[in-house]
Amino acid sequence: MVEKIITLENMSLVDFLGPDNQNIRMLAAAFPGSKIISRGNEIKIQGQTEVISRINDLLSSLIEHYHQYGQITDKTVNQYLSATSEEAEGRVLAASPDVILFGAKGGVIKAKTANQQKLVDTVMAHDLTFTLGPAGTGKTYISVALAVRALKNKEVKKIIISRPVVEAGESLGFLPGDMKEKVDPYLRPIYDALEDMIPAEKLKFYQENKIIEIAPLAYMRGRTLNNAFVLLDEAQNTTPSQIKMFLTRMGPTAKVMVNGDRSQIDLPTRQKSGLMQAMDILKNVAGIGYVEMTSEDVVRHRLVKEIVEAYDKYDTDEMTRQAQPGSNGLRRDERHERRLRELQQEAELPVNQEQAL
Repeated sequence: MVEKIITLENMSLVDFLGPDNQNIRMLAAAFPGSKIISRGNEIKIQGQTEVISRINDLLSSLIEHYHQYGQITDKTVNQYLSATSEEAEGRVLAASPDVILFGAKGGVIKAKTANQQKLVDTVMAHDLTFTLGPAGTGKTYISVALAVRALKNKEVKKIIISRPVVEAGESLGFLPGDMKEKVDPYLRPIYDALEDMIPAEKLKFYQENKIIEIAPLAYMRGRTLNNAFVLLDEAQNTTPSQIKMFLTRMGPTAKVMVNGDRSQIDLPTRQKSGLMQAMDILKNVAGIGYVEMTSEDVVRHRLVKEIVEAYDKYDTDEMTRQAQPGSNGLRRDERHERRLRELQQEAELPVNQEQAL
């Protein structure tokens, strides 16, 4: 017999459990071969593995329902018990055509700008979609929401989310902890998005059973990603060989998204971004979707939009200045670095180049 404990957080226990725990009693009656015990803010489930999984799904659906509507009644429990798992998952999702998903606490997740809606539509129409845009435009958040929706609608069996682990000014080797603890901070934005969309217990269940995988890009080598929604985030920091490796993992029933920001490339100097190269190579391949976000799509603090626009203006001015006679197409710092390399080569000293992880 297997045991599982679900913790109820941020809710009124009376409204969720019902008078005299009637809602839990109804669940227990529907699964006579198992035990469902409510103590404080914890629900303990005991039974066979398949039954535990079914009860866990029902409780997770009821928790989502509670966060959306604020109460669980005996009628609600009966509806979820009588429905198939597909119907129970789909009931909330079908509430409005422009809603991507209801979050773990009942909040509505939907496109907030025209380009975000274009991203949603493009992903629905293509098996492979490239998305470019500056920070704060919702690329990662919308992508994760689409992945979670696909999983809940039974369109895919798993979600696989990856990022290249590239040092951006800090040395990975000096971070404390084992490899997982070193790498997890790079993947934190993915965890944050998932925690907004899936109740904690259900997210833990998904991860423990490999239904949702979050891993560095290097872990994708050799795999065939099939019947899955696959997201490669921060793809501007892939090398050409890395992104080729990733794209060729795509199985016949996979949905793949590749997101990046051309203004935040953290690769070593002179290392070409694999994302930029891939988009150029694949531009004439039919069936691939492309979406370009702009500063108008920034949904963070208003200053983020102004920061993005200020940096865009600076980059444009720099390109104009470099094109002027006498500039040699190089910025001053680049000319200085080139001269240092020449001096080092003349002195037969090695050039120290940082390597990406």
